[in-house]
Amino acid sequence: MFEFQIQSCLCAEMNTEEYIANAKGLVDYIANYYTTIENRKVKPDVQPGYLSKLLPKQAPTEGESFHEIFQDFEKFVMSGVTHWQSPHMHAYFPALSSYPSMLAEMLSDAINCLGFTWASSPACTELEMVVMDWLALATGMPDKYMYSSRGKGGGIISGTCCEATLTAMLAARKITIEDQKCCVGQKTLADADILSRLVAYTSDQAHSSVEKAAMISLVKIRMLPTDSDYVLRGGTVKNAILEDRNKGLIPFFVCITLGTTGCCAFDNLEEIGPVCAEEGLWLHVDAAYAGTAFLCPEYRRFLKGVQYTNSFAFNPSKNMLTNFDCTAFWIDDATALHKTFCAYPQMPLYLSHNHGDAAIDFMNWQIPLSRRFRSLKIWFVMRSYGTLGLQNHVRSQIRLAQYFENLVAAHRDYEIAAPRILGLVVFRLKGHNELTKTLLSKILLNGKIFMVPADLKGKFVLRFSVTSPQTTEATIFEDWELITALGAEVLDECHQFVPPIRLSPEYLPDDSEEERKSVYGEKTNGHWESESEDCERIGDISPFSTSDASPKKTFPTDEARYRNCLIRAFDKLSVD
Repeated sequence: MFEFQIQSCLCAEMNTEEYIANAKGLVDYIANYYTTIENRKVKPDVQPGYLSKLLPKQAPTEGESFHEIFQDFEKFVMSGVTHWQSPHMHAYFPALSSYPSMLAEMLSDAINCLGFTWASSPACTELEMVVMDWLALATGMPDKYMYSSRGKGGGIISGTCCEATLTAMLAARKITIEDQKCCVGQKTLADADILSRLVAYTSDQAHSSVEKAAMISLVKIRMLPTDSDYVLRGGTVKNAILEDRNKGLIPFFVCITLGTTGCCAFDNLEEIGPVCAEEGLWLHVDAAYAGTAFLCPEYRRFLKGVQYTNSFAFNPSKNMLTNFDCTAFWIDDATALHKTFCAYPQMPLYLSHNHGDAAIDFMNWQIPLSRRFRSLKIWFVMRSYGTLGLQNHVRSQIRLAQYFENLVAAHRDYEIAAPRILGLVVFRLKGHNELTKTLLSKILLNGKIFMVPADLKGKFVLRFSVTSPQTTEATIFEDWELITALGAEVLDECHQFVPPIRLSPEYLPDDSEEERKSVYGEKTNGHWESESEDCERIGDISPFSTSDASPKKTFPTDEARYRNCLIRAFDKLSVD
């Protein structure tokens, strides 16, 4: 354990000198934590309820020294921490931090203002407006999202993209209900009557938070099918809208994803945007992970059609070296937010101020009243790294993912399960899903690295995400060696599990009819001529044995084809 000097004091009586000494000690501890994090197991070896067994049942009556508190932190809390900043952490999308961001958070915590109105802390509101324009300009957002355009739109920093999706959906719901009531003959309709007919759309690869937002908003939602690359297309959205309108429903909201959680697919904004504009639906973009990549001009091809969007959100807290929580959320017309979240016909006196007409009060742009001084960390990060430094960081993460992708593609037992675009690689052992599931179990049991799976239309895959600034080709190769070693164990166990069976030509469906005839002869009454005589038996003879003694018709003739044959045999046994 890293040791440093802690001033012995009662927390309730910690004075400035003691605070300075302890804070310096913590800075040393944090620096050491980051420089040695590679040596820690990513995932803790604990079970649910572990901490309640180690800590007292009630808070202490008298204050304890900071030294005692920190000792228990290191002993009990750190033993249950998952180390998200480790270069061996590949489970989720990144949650990157940086020293500039951490320093900004120290200042934010020290100031501890609640920026619900401009008057409650002017700098909190105004710095947020500045950095949101900086971000919009740096990532290629349309002018309508910038305060500098003097339009109706602008940006706000939310806690998460989940919150931003819900905020956008609630605003779209409010506007749609109002619009429906303005229609001829609809003025007497109750809100509930309209609400029961509202339907939202997203893809079958969208984050679960979109479905949760619909549940909270009390509206129907359809998860639309994606294409072979897991991309939602414009025609699919158009057909769903027309189909539901014919049923008497009211389509009102579409949420597309740029960088899906499962495989980082990009819905086709260029196609879907015009559809939403023509049909009068609110179009929201969830670019939680991928949004940072738009700092690099070469990835803005996925933003074609962004001019059609009504709201857009991404997380600097994922890959922009900015500590959680931090979501950049833009809207093209803040009037919709005011109508949805301003609960006061007349502002209460305790929230009123003399600049209400000239200033923005962000409490009317969001669900909660109060808000943190989050803009400080974006300001610190963007000034410390500059746009060029952030672009270099993004490109470095993507290059490392390409390196891992090449390792996977070069291995005979593995396959890339979906196109890689940014810093996420999805892959699997070839063959039955159970093989990859078993591999994941071994990876998690080992504990050296941490990964999670995804389901891509019934295909069980592993997600390998580059999540740490300390990740290098060396750490990736080290992790790949572990994965392949554990994968070899899985295949060996599979080999031992499969009993002797005859291998028919159907185990290699990729062979052409002519190739099969050359090995097996003609097919009669649904059976190959040599199927009952010359097919090898798994367990009898190794097809890649160096022995000269081999059957008249050896099948298959090399190790790679034998492994494929073995995997397909395992498939058949699992299905049967």
